[in-house]
Formats: sequence, C-alpha cells, structure tokens
Amino acid sequence: MNPPPALGRARHLTRTWLSEQPALYLPLARRRYPGPSPQVVGVDTELVIDAYTRAASTHMVYAFQLAQPRPVRLAHHLHAPAQVIAATRRALPTLVLVREPDGTALSQAAREPHVTVRDALLAHARYHERLLPYRDSVVVADFDEVTRDPRAAVQRINDRFGTTFALPAEDEPLVAELIGLRPTHWPTLLAFESGQVPKQELLRALSDPTTRPAPPEDSEAWLPSERRRQAKEALRADLHRPELVPLRTRARAAYRAFLGGDE
Repeated sequence: MNPPPALGRARHLTRTWLSEQPALYLPLARRRYPGPSPQVVGVDTELVIDAYTRAASTHMVYAFQLAQPRPVRLAHHLHAPAQVIAATRRALPTLVLVREPDGTALSQAAREPHVTVRDALLAHARYHERLLPYRDSVVVADFDEVTRDPRAAVQRINDRFGTTFALPAEDEPLVAELIGLRPTHWPTLLAFESGQVPKQELLRALSDPTTRPAPPEDSEAWLPSERRRQAKEALRADLHRPELVPLRTRARAAYRAFLGGDE
C-alpha cells in the first residue's frame, strides 16, 4: 500500500498534539472555523456533542436537533480534546461519543488517505487518554448505542446536568437524508447543526426545489456503503501487522477506561 503524502501525515500528527491544548488550539480553531459548522465552544453554548472522528457525531447531532422544540446552541464536530476540556471547565452539559479503536482507525484511514492506520490508532489513544481526568464531568455514549437508538444518551445528559432536552426518535428517517446532504456544505443545514436555524426553516428549505441543494457528487461520503466497506477491508491487513499490537492494546485500554461507567 502506498504511503500517504508526507505533508498531510505531518499535519495530522501536529494537529493530534495541538488539539490536546485548549489554550493553544481553541483560539486557532475559532479563526479557522468561524461557523456555522464545526462550532467551537463559546459564551452561548448550551450543549457540547463531540468525539474523536468517525464516532457518529453527525448522526447524534441531527437526531438531537430534530427532536428539540427550539434550536439548541451546540458546540460540535471539532474532534479535539481541547473542546471537551473547555466545556468541563465551564460546567457545560457535554456528551462525548466513543467508538472502538479498530473500527475507528479503519474508517478514518479509508476516508482520509493521508492518515495511516497506525497514526489513527495513536491519535485515538491520545484523545481518550487526554480526556480521562475529565471523565466524571461528561456523559459518554458508544457509537453502537447512538446509531441504534440515541434516546438513552440524551436521557443521561438530562439526568446528569438537570437539563430538559427532548429525547430523539428511536429511528428518525430524516437523519440519513440530512447526512447524505452534508457533503454539499449547505449553509442552512450547517447552521441547523449548531442551533442557528430552526427545524421548521430547514424543512421548508428542504421541500423547496429552489433552496434545496443538488445531491452531492458522492452521495455515500457520510453514509455506510459497499464501497466504504471494501476500502476498510483493504486496510485490514495493515491493522493486523504484529508491530501494531502494542498500539492497538493501548488504544483499546484507553477506550474501555473512558467508556467506563456508561458502558
């Protein structure tokens, strides 16, 4: 398998370290991501939903916002420990999504050619190790749980933080439709994610052919597909190289420790 471009790999490894430092990373993130998505934690944030990448953040954000009677200002999709650390320091309601490392590494490397399986495992381990001291200040939910039924995760948020967020539907068909449109970077949809556009406005825009975006060139970019499954399978031999056993063990230990009491 051809190695990824050296510059892309170097940038990924640099971001892995930088994203662990709130004082360094968050000011940079606010300049790089002025909104509407990703959204960096700020003075108007009501809830944080974040995770290491490929952990169903998009699914959870859409399921959550579609259920609410009003838009909730979310910080989300930054995929940086710094975001979660800042949220805990502000005592904000925070949901951290997790996914077991092997599946995460395969999914990330298949989607991001500049990221090796090894580098994905390392970043996954570091993400959860960095957040372990803050584990008791957040609610944690696993990938399989939220993609199957996100209601329990939101109920745990309400129980933990005294919030009254509406529980999502067990299986909201509009979630998959919105995920399929996300590669268009439609501003209305991205603003809906962050609680800047109400559901009613989004639904009107979806039903109007003059405002609804054209289908993306790659309609499977954010959804499970046979093509993505094959891409991950092609990387599986790399995952099982003997020299990666210690790193897989480390990533698995960090994942299990962080999943902890919400397992």
